[in-house]
Amino acid sequence: MTRKVWKFRNENIKPDVVRRAAEEKNVPRIIANVLLNRGIEISGFDEFMSKSKQGIKNPMTMLDMDKAVERIVSALDKKEKIAVYGDYDVDGITSTALLYEFLKSRGADVIYYIPDRKDEGYGINIMAVNKLIKQGMKLLITVDCGITAIGEVEFAKLQGMDVIITDHHTCKERIPTAAVAVVNPKRPEDEYGFDGLAGVGVAFKLVLALAMKLGMKTGQVFDRYADIAAIGTIADVVPLIDENRIIVDKGLKLLQNPQRPGVRELLEVAGMGGKKVTSSTVAFALAPRMNAAGRLGTAVTAVELLLTRDEARAREIAAELDRENRERQETEHEINREALDMIAADPNFSKKKVIVLAKEGWHNGVIGIVASRIMEQFYKPTILISLTDGVGKGSGRSISGFNLFDALNDSDELLTTFGGHAVAAGLGINEANLEKFSTRINQYADKVMKDGDMIPVVKIDCMLGGSNLSVATANIISKLEPYGMGNERPVFAVKNAVVTAFATVGAENKHLRMQIEKDGVRVNCIGFGFGEYARMLSVGDTVHLAFKLDINSFQGKDTVQLVLNDIKN
Repeated sequence: MTRKVWKFRNENIKPDVVRRAAEEKNVPRIIANVLLNRGIEISGFDEFMSKSKQGIKNPMTMLDMDKAVERIVSALDKKEKIAVYGDYDVDGITSTALLYEFLKSRGADVIYYIPDRKDEGYGINIMAVNKLIKQGMKLLITVDCGITAIGEVEFAKLQGMDVIITDHHTCKERIPTAAVAVVNPKRPEDEYGFDGLAGVGVAFKLVLALAMKLGMKTGQVFDRYADIAAIGTIADVVPLIDENRIIVDKGLKLLQNPQRPGVRELLEVAGMGGKKVTSSTVAFALAPRMNAAGRLGTAVTAVELLLTRDEARAREIAAELDRENRERQETEHEINREALDMIAADPNFSKKKVIVLAKEGWHNGVIGIVASRIMEQFYKPTILISLTDGVGKGSGRSISGFNLFDALNDSDELLTTFGGHAVAAGLGINEANLEKFSTRINQYADKVMKDGDMIPVVKIDCMLGGSNLSVATANIISKLEPYGMGNERPVFAVKNAVVTAFATVGAENKHLRMQIEKDGVRVNCIGFGFGEYARMLSVGDTVHLAFKLDINSFQGKDTVQLVLNDIKN
């Protein structure tokens, strides 16, 4: 049972300020409380709640977008061969499908290319560039990759192929200046105004810019592509604020009645057919199955799933991705077990702030997921490395307050390659440098982290009384959707609740089902992974709970349920 610290998002907001905000904007008081707690000014309530397309910025204000549009329109006019070069995760898959489908609809002579994770690795590689040049490609457009491909872009230019980079990953000091255009809102000199777009978000903005140039209505682009853009945006765990919130809200509405046979069939095999599609549905049902294609097989299959209009083919691909996802889960379980054994055998583990584990033969398509699980379990930045003949490919996940990209940059000379974000990154390393790297990154962590940084924090939006533990309150809170990073599902707290019943449930009694009473109101609770807490509880105990409000529907009746984040005696 991991110790957690509770922190209220803003304890200084006075009740009368909340009341005035609620009255001024005609919203329920609990909505005003949550928004103010999250730093949203009263003047911003309307924009946040409306999720209107009016909040989408002009894509032409993004640096180099004008150059990218001009070159692509020229390629369309001249019927030049175009290649869309993507990535094998869901963000890259959706980016590829979106841009390819749009260009195809405009009569482009276009193909798409996604590198093989195992044989080629992430990003642009010379072998692939050479292959595309031999196929007669005159223009290569990257999506969700390319910002570090300086040599590869120079090689392409020397061979007569133009390159447009669209990416959202953190920029290093140098970017591929040999490219016709480098479209990335994270470029330090870019004044676009929002750098939180996923790769598919940047591709979506490119398509919007092209549509404007070609005289199309931008509403058509939203209606056609927001579903794909939403899937990639949610899967890449970028902040669901600003433009991302608008894109995802529109996309989820389209996914409620999916027009793409592949999405419809994937929802069916995931057991979600006909049910409400939320950001959680995408994150835990659609994304893992699409990711499985790039992790264990070829991501091209998942691109085809999004593009096909053939119902039978869509059903076939969805079933294939579901099988690959089950295989991925088995592989993941085995690597997770081996990683935990390595941690248990390390006498110095408690002294290390960063977990670095490596083993021959670990599947490099799965280690990122396992790194995430290990990170969550121990709440330490975690890097897992798959070794093959002395060469390692790694994937890391980090905690709040430890910028993984900066940490890898500090060890740059020990790595063959690296890239990514503050919370997730990939790397290449020679086995001979592993020990030095582990020491170096932990020395860096000792300088920038305190022991308290490795205690997970539960951010509480506000306290609730018993009268608020209701279906009505849960329905009101749902107006803040879609949820995701940057707009997390609200977490509430209740103090001095009385335990009236409890039991462990699920395989190996891992979960806790509990009933509590507060202010005369009795409410059911579920704590996933909270089974061990049963040893601490007795009927009649007084407890403090941190939780999310949920609605449990059974036999046509809705009841409120508290999904537990933490329990304190």
